[in-house]
Amino acid sequence: MDFDPVTLARIQFAFTVCFHIIFPAFTIGLSAFIATLELIWLKTGKDVFHRLARFWTKIFAVSFAMGVVSGIVLSYQFGTNWSRYAEFVGSVVAPLIGFEVLTAFFLEATFLGIMLFGWNRVPPWLHVLSCCVVAFGTFMSAFWILAANSWMQTPAGFELRDGVAYPLDWLAIIFNPSFHWRLPHMLLAAYLTTSLVVLSVGARYLLAGKFQEESKVMMVMGIGMLAIVGPIQAFVGDSHGLNSAHYQPAKIAAVEAHWDSSKPAPLVLFAWPDEKAEKNLFEISIPHGASLMITHRLDGLFPGLKDFAPQDRPPVFGPFFGFRAMVGVGVIMILMGWIGAWLIFRGRVTTTRWYLLGSSWAWPLGFIAILSGWIVTEQGRQPWVVEGLLRTEDAISPIAGWTVGLTLALFLIVYAIIFATGIYFMNRLIVRGPGGVLIEPPAKDRPSRPLAAAHGEGQMTPGT
Repeated sequence: MDFDPVTLARIQFAFTVCFHIIFPAFTIGLSAFIATLELIWLKTGKDVFHRLARFWTKIFAVSFAMGVVSGIVLSYQFGTNWSRYAEFVGSVVAPLIGFEVLTAFFLEATFLGIMLFGWNRVPPWLHVLSCCVVAFGTFMSAFWILAANSWMQTPAGFELRDGVAYPLDWLAIIFNPSFHWRLPHMLLAAYLTTSLVVLSVGARYLLAGKFQEESKVMMVMGIGMLAIVGPIQAFVGDSHGLNSAHYQPAKIAAVEAHWDSSKPAPLVLFAWPDEKAEKNLFEISIPHGASLMITHRLDGLFPGLKDFAPQDRPPVFGPFFGFRAMVGVGVIMILMGWIGAWLIFRGRVTTTRWYLLGSSWAWPLGFIAILSGWIVTEQGRQPWVVEGLLRTEDAISPIAGWTVGLTLALFLIVYAIIFATGIYFMNRLIVRGPGGVLIEPPAKDRPSRPLAAAHGEGQMTPGT
C-alpha cells in the first residue's frame, strides 16, 4: 500500500491541533471568568461568587491539564514530520515559541499552584491576584502563538538567505499585517465559547431545580457576554476578513466560492463548489452581496479563483463550508444574547423553559465555531505553509509514509483515552456542582489533591 507522507502528516497535524485547540481556547476564557468572579467577590463580599470561582477552578484544572498533554506532541511534529519547515522558519518562529515559554508558561507555573491550592491558605487578595495573573498568562500564550501563526499567514520583517528566513525586525515580525485582527478574533472567540458553556451549565441546573442562586449568576454573566461581545466579534471578524482579502485574496475567493473576477460577486448562502468544473452547483445567493461586503461597492470586483493557477489555489470545500458554519454559530450566539437580555429585563430568564432548554444544549457551539474558523484559516492558506514562501509539500521531512500513518494511529488511540478521561472528570465535577468543596481537608500523610472533589456520583454534561 502506498502511503503519501505529505497527506498523512497533514492529517496528523490537523487532528492533533484541532483536538488541542479546544482546551486552550476554553482555558483562556475560563481563567478570565474565574478572575472576574474573584474580583467581584473581593469587592462585594458575596459568597456566591466565591463558590462559583471555586467550582469553575475545578473545571479549569482538568481542561488546563488536557491542553498541556495534548499540546506537547505539536512541537515534536515540527521535528519529526516537518523538519524542512523547521529549518526554513526556525530563526523566526522558534524565538516566538520561546517567548511564550518565558512569559506565559513561567507565569502560569508560578501562580497556578496558588490558584489551585491556595484556598484558605493565602490571603484573599493574593489568591485573587494569582487568578488574574494566570488569566494574563493564558492571554500571553495566545499572543505569542498567534504572532507565530499570523507571521505564517502574512510574513514580514525578515529576509531570505540560502533558502532560510532570518529575522530583521522583530516588531514587524510580531505585529505583522494580520496579527492585529487575528489576536482579538481568537480571544473573543475563547470568551464567547466559555460564556456559552457557563450559560449552558446554569440553564441545566435551573431545569434540574438545583443551585438556584449560582445558576442565576451564571445565566446573567453568560448572557451579558454574548449580548455585548457577540456584536463586537462580528465587527472584528468582518475586519479580519477585509484584511485577508487584501493580503490573502485566494483564501477569500475560496471562502466565497468566487470563480470569475470579471463581474460582481454574489453572496453565496449555499452551494456545492465544483473545483474541476470551476463553478458552483445548487447555488443560493444574494446578487452583488459579496462585492458589497468586501469592496463596499455593489459593482466592486475582487480576485476570483480562476485568477490563480490551479496549483496555487486553496481547496474550496473546507474554507467555504467552515466559514458558513462559523458565521452561523456567531449569529446564534448574538440572538441568544439579545433574547436572553430581553428576558432578563422582563425578569423571566430563569423561568422561560424554552430558553433554558435551548441554552442547556448550546454548550458545543463555541467549540464548533473555533474549529470551523481554524479550518478556514489553515486550509485557506494552502498550498502554502508560509504564505508565498514555502509550499506544504516542500516542508515535509524525508520520512516514509508508513511511519506517519503508524504514529497517527497511535495518536488516535492515546487522544481518545485522554479525551474520555478528561470528559469523565469534568462530568463528575459538574454533576457535583458549586455546592461542593474544591479541596478536601488533606490527611497528614498526603498532600491536597486538586481533583479530589470529583468523588460525586453520576455524570452530566451541559445539555445532556
